Amino acid sequence: MRSLRARCLFGLPILFAAVLLLAAPLHAQQTINLYSARHYDSDQQLYAEFTKRTGIKINVVQAGGNELIQRIEREGANSPGDILMAADAAVIGRAHARNLFRQVDSELLKAAIPAHLREPNGYWFGFTTRARVIMYNKAMIKPEQLSTYEDLADPKWKGKLLVNSSTVTYNQSLVASMIAQHGVAETEKWARGIVANMARAPKGADTDLIGAVYKGEYPLAVANTYYLGNIIKTNPGVPILDYIGVFFPNQTGEGWAGRGAHVNVSGAGVLRYAPNRRAAVQFLEFLATPDAQRVFADGNSEFPVVPGVEPAARVKAFGSFKMDQVNIGQVGKNNLEAVRLMDRAGWQ
Repeated sequence: MRSLRARCLFGLPILFAAVLLLAAPLHAQQTINLYSARHYDSDQQLYAEFTKRTGIKINVVQAGGNELIQRIEREGANSPGDILMAADAAVIGRAHARNLFRQVDSELLKAAIPAHLREPNGYWFGFTTRARVIMYNKAMIKPEQLSTYEDLADPKWKGKLLVNSSTVTYNQSLVASMIAQHGVAETEKWARGIVANMARAPKGADTDLIGAVYKGEYPLAVANTYYLGNIIKTNPGVPILDYIGVFFPNQTGEGWAGRGAHVNVSGAGVLRYAPNRRAAVQFLEFLATPDAQRVFADGNSEFPVVPGVEPAARVKAFGSFKMDQVNIGQVGKNNLEAVRLMDRAGWQ
């Protein structure tokens, strides 16, 4: 009896260990927390594909860019956020100015993303671009009448130009790129010319401006290419490009006249206190793969940043263009000065 009891007692630890092993998962599924100011359905496809490839789940917190920045600051060192992603260099630049990112040293990201489309020290990276261009009504304007962003301030365009509000971050980034090229004083003079030429007080989103030009209500607008691409995507069979043209400014000439069209980025960076840094870097590296770049391009009419990946056919129809090579990190840094300048110029 004593021998049987001893065998039972000695067997208890093994039994308990076996029960614990069966009760616990073989491995806990890792999750990264993505704070995103993007709001596109195609992004869900990216999250699903990343999880399929790596087993890492993505918990997405969506809000406006400034709201997310404030949340991250409130959370401080206890923030569960791993990545901040936004659709504009202005938002990413503000986050960087507040020291919210940590450096990422990834040979894959450096090799895949052109230098001017990422922050020089690896704090954040651009994953798509959108060109901010001149869109014109083909019955009212001939493309040979157009040339540069600078020319839009010429009095010949008085009462003909549609531009939306200075609160639109895409406009802020355009002005920030002008500051990088011309300095504050010259850019402010240009902004005053833009205000003087506005056909109406700034209002509406880019889609509203594009619609007004398409209908022939106004001849010119400054807008992002991806909005027009998505309008074409959701209106199959409608010959939109028969009525509205896309002009890429600053394509020819010496110096600033031929510097190329301004592009903005959707960008992302790993947050300073990211609890899952390694997995976060994996996700950024995934976004720079050709497969992910094609999802950005086909799903949301954005230009891929990785060389060799083609834009969607509907966007390719706009034509090829030379891109401004100013570093997008500098555009982000100039954002606050751009906002102040636009306010002084009376850009509502």
